[in-house]
Amino acid sequence: MLTAFVSLKVRRDSVNEIASQLAAINGVSEVYSIAGRFDLTAIIRVRDCDDLADIVTNKLLKFEGILDSETQIAFRVHSKHDLESMFSLGEN
Repeated sequence: MLTAFVSLKVRRDSVNEIASQLAAINGVSEVYSIAGRFDLTAIIRVRDCDDLADIVTNKLLKFEGILDSETQIAFRVHSKHDLESMFSLGEN
């Protein structure tokens, strides 16, 4: 499984609308409104880089009102929780 964090700068009048629309995309597990340089961060959990590229370039970045983005790919999770089993895609 591949996990990525996509930070988005959006038009101020569109933050809540865009967050709701992003959360409805298959592969987007969570969307947070955040403080700082960006307005939203979407957490994406997918099978591979091709799925990530499809979501980021063909879905997220086509939204009217998204002004800038930065995508970070996670290498390893360091957590007390077993995230891999919580978000299992059914692969063996």
